[in-house]
Amino acid sequence: MKKTFISKTKVEEIVKTYPTPFHLYDEKGIRENMEKMKEAFAWNQGFKEYFAVKATPNPYLIKILSEYGCGVDCSSYTELMLADAMGLKGEDIMFSSNDTPAKDYQYCHQLGGIINLDDISHIPFLEEAIGEIPETISCRYNPGGLFKISTAIMDNPGDAKYGMTTPQITEAFKILKEKGAKNFGIHAFLASNTVTNAYYPTLAKLLFEVAVDLQKETGVKIKFINLSGGIGIPYSPDQEANDIKVIGEGVRQVYEEVLVPAGMGDVAIYTELGRFMLGPYGCLVTKAIHEKNTYKDYIGVDACAVDLMRPAMYGAYHHITVLGKEADMADKKYDITGSLCENNDKFAIDRMLPEIEMGDYLVIHDTGAHGYSMGYNYNGKLKSAELLLKEDGSVKLIRRAEKPSDYFATFDFSEYYDKLK
Repeated sequence: MKKTFISKTKVEEIVKTYPTPFHLYDEKGIRENMEKMKEAFAWNQGFKEYFAVKATPNPYLIKILSEYGCGVDCSSYTELMLADAMGLKGEDIMFSSNDTPAKDYQYCHQLGGIINLDDISHIPFLEEAIGEIPETISCRYNPGGLFKISTAIMDNPGDAKYGMTTPQITEAFKILKEKGAKNFGIHAFLASNTVTNAYYPTLAKLLFEVAVDLQKETGVKIKFINLSGGIGIPYSPDQEANDIKVIGEGVRQVYEEVLVPAGMGDVAIYTELGRFMLGPYGCLVTKAIHEKNTYKDYIGVDACAVDLMRPAMYGAYHHITVLGKEADMADKKYDITGSLCENNDKFAIDRMLPEIEMGDYLVIHDTGAHGYSMGYNYNGKLKSAELLLKEDGSVKLIRRAEKPSDYFATFDFSEYYDKLK
């Protein structure tokens, strides 16, 4: 059974001020996890975590991570705006984008961020956009084929739209060097949400070997290797969590096996984790408001896929706790549904849970990353608030719930606007 970081009593206190549904984040858990992350990679002098803003674009949460030296991984103009507003500049910003508009490159360059090129064709595009090639630059690598750990297929990079082939990245480094680049980085993302300690060390060995070959063949100075994301979390109770200490040690071993003998023992290791950094430390709190008994038993809650899209979009599993009934028998089979006019608007299908009564509070686990951020406004539904459970037990509003005026704000040119506000 998964345990929540919030009690029924605390939720009953919170809803007096902030009605359900809302996303709630655990500051204590976030800080403890960040400490473990830093310790796991302390062996690498240049190590830096660039938090993937796309996972949870909230400045209050990013501020907590920045207190531990984290930078940000941005992929759009507005994510760069968020970084800028927080005072993050220079090498605290990694810009990993694809099909990138010129204005995005221009903004990142203005901020002094590190640009991570997705394709060799972006070299002349970037040069035209900003008028030069930056001294520090990175390229995204895609080895193609299937990515395996032992005999298990983890993902199929060959089908991914991201990154350069081996010949392309080799040629890209030569071109960039000729155009004035002095410090180079390599980046790759080959599998998503892996729940195995072997993923990062396996990826690291692949990239380290590529880095050694590239440095020999092109004569460039490789400053950093970015292992990107991919370290997952155990969404279901039967999965075992990754051990970041074991992962860090595995990367260290292949670092010393591959890079150190090649004279590259000064290469910095970067990561771009979103899910691992925040996923388990957020939850969606919602209330049961309807029960329907037809061909199945349905519990309707006041949240919907607007608040958490992953179950509807991917069929993803998110564990559910009925607050106050943690010790009760899970002997009732329910579909837990939202109110959208879409049959896939379900947080759980045929889920065994304790008997749910109207007014019960349900906690949907592991929404701290790719939860709120993937929301949308179908059916005119409004996105919920985000709250932070602070270490002292107090609760802070870190994003208010949307209002109808927010939904209609893009009609501000229209004769209907004043009536819609």
